[in-house]
Amino acid sequence: MTIRRFTKFTFVMVVAALIAGVPPWDRIQRPATSQIENLHREIPIGVVLPLTGALAAPYGLPMQRGFELAREEINNSGVFGGAKITFITEDDQGAVEDAVKAYNKLIDQDGVPVILGPANSNQVREAFPIAQQNRVVAISSLSSASGLSAIGDFNFRISLTTNVLVPNGIRITQEKLRYTKVATIYDDADLYSTDSSKVVRKALTANSVEILTTEAYQTGETDFSTQLTRIKESNPDAIFISALAPEMVKIMIQARQLGISADIPFIVPDLTGDEVAAAGDAAEGAVTFTSWTSTADTPGNRAFVQNYRAKYNTEPNPWAAQSYAALYILAEAIANAQSTDATAIRDALANTKNFDTVLGKFSFNAVGDAAYDLMVLTVKNGNFKVFE
Repeated sequence: MTIRRFTKFTFVMVVAALIAGVPPWDRIQRPATSQIENLHREIPIGVVLPLTGALAAPYGLPMQRGFELAREEINNSGVFGGAKITFITEDDQGAVEDAVKAYNKLIDQDGVPVILGPANSNQVREAFPIAQQNRVVAISSLSSASGLSAIGDFNFRISLTTNVLVPNGIRITQEKLRYTKVATIYDDADLYSTDSSKVVRKALTANSVEILTTEAYQTGETDFSTQLTRIKESNPDAIFISALAPEMVKIMIQARQLGISADIPFIVPDLTGDEVAAAGDAAEGAVTFTSWTSTADTPGNRAFVQNYRAKYNTEPNPWAAQSYAALYILAEAIANAQSTDATAIRDALANTKNFDTVLGKFSFNAVGDAAYDLMVLTVKNGNFKVFE
């Protein structure tokens, strides 16, 4: 198989001011001049995400909007001279086999040096090895099951992984809520959910919290009454939910309908405002460990939220913010690499340290996982507030 060779930029680098008040594109290492050999004027990037299927609305659409907003801003800034980032987008429908097909197509036919996506950890587990084998950079802006970036040195992720997010979130919430006995429920057909639940149980045990019952279901189920009845009968202080968006909402609604008291909080890693709105009153008092909130005082966040609202007439969620940040992190790496060669970009990404993003100061650790500060939020009157 032949992978298309990409032309290199010759850059004279100057350092952009890394402060919150500066537009996000000015935080990229800006070249004073750029020259693209052989008159190539595009930087082609593959994008793999669910545009159809059950995961399109909760994950795929916010991802696409975040990527597109960042691309528009970066291209309009002229940071790469006359060159523009272009996307070659493939719909993976939220399915593993379609993500694999998309990766093979983007590598074999389109010859891209970088692929953004997929979203789901089940897909990432199968797609990342393809990128690694072909020495193409792969960046998932959403996947957070532990261990997947370690598949290879061309693999990177933007989400805080479960083994970082969950233990710290449990430490913070257990200190304040004082729960001593809990119930957990998770999707045993989804890698993210099973990994999250495993980390939840390990962290709870380490904090001397009794796990009264652990209930399981499978992706696509709609009736959780049997599991929730057992949870109700166990009389927990809190309920931990490890789930994807469609089931997450149904579990919260059905739990309250079944009579589980509103005094028993749901603790749901990666809960977003979209799920809160869909669950309505059932989500009141829920607590989440997450990467981002619209009110965060992080570099460029206010401008991002305003621009996202203006462009899409809706509120951004963490998946939009992480995808937006992902493209800026990639653009910074391309600028630092002075090249669109995949290996050069990989090396520049690996050296990303304390880069200002809407997620905060962002770094990659030794295996390509994200490092930045988590946020713990709670739902009050239908909106997220900082958990205190």
